[in-house]
Amino acid sequence: MAPATSILTKLKVQLKLAIARLRNVQQRDEQIGKTQQRAMAQLLEAGKIDSATIRVENIIRSDITTELHEMLELYCELLLARAGLMESSVCDPGLEEAIKSIIYAAPKTEIKELAAVRQLLGEKYGKEFVLAAMENTDGKVNAKVVKKLSVEPPRAELVQGYLEEIARAYGVDWPKREKVTPPPELVDDLDGDDEDDPSGGQKVLAEPLTTERKLSKGEHELNRATPPQGFAGPRSPVTVTPPRRTTDNIHPKVTLGSVELKPNKKMEQAASKKEPDGAVPDISDLEKRFAALKKR
Repeated sequence: MAPATSILTKLKVQLKLAIARLRNVQQRDEQIGKTQQRAMAQLLEAGKIDSATIRVENIIRSDITTELHEMLELYCELLLARAGLMESSVCDPGLEEAIKSIIYAAPKTEIKELAAVRQLLGEKYGKEFVLAAMENTDGKVNAKVVKKLSVEPPRAELVQGYLEEIARAYGVDWPKREKVTPPPELVDDLDGDDEDDPSGGQKVLAEPLTTERKLSKGEHELNRATPPQGFAGPRSPVTVTPPRRTTDNIHPKVTLGSVELKPNKKMEQAASKKEPDGAVPDISDLEKRFAALKKR
């Protein structure tokens, strides 16, 4: 049997190789997933719901595998960072979950480097330790790892949620929703005096509190003109990246504490434009606009 130090050195090398391999596989699967989702959106737009419902299960399974690879990558990084705790022949309690989860998952994945890590861990901690991890007799293997390696078909709610999120991401109106026109805003009679109020105390349409001055045609053109590049105005130093969709969180939302953050109308309109908000027009376009202003 090789010395413990030699096994630990080999283990470090294989952990680094496994991390690099896991990252490459995740990037590859992400690109394939984008192509598959675009195809699902086209099926939904064409009304082929049954075909999309069946094929979307491949996307769900691919996402589950990607989430598993992310967890295994984190476990490998943990073992690499705490390699000093693996010098003993007895498994450290703080590393037991990571080690047994890798041993449990390695034979069920396509990552050959994980199989090499599993073999070295078996040489280090013994056959009985590996058997206990494979059967998960003590329940030390992460429950999410066990769940993501199961072969059960996805739930109907998960399939429906995936189709809705794909349709929303690619701007497909599915499921079809009727457009409802909001009613005009109404205000109650404030003083309740029916004698002076010709409406008889009924609700009337709200009038604007302030009246804006009518703008001339030239001023309208100037308001519509795009400011020059570099004059974008003050920007918020805080940017929020929305959470990624996962099989455990189909409809991710951005929250601040318990308050959900939703985009306003300006943000939605800017997202729907083909050109980015604040795009600078051509010089010829500006010259035409100002020439039209001079003639008026």
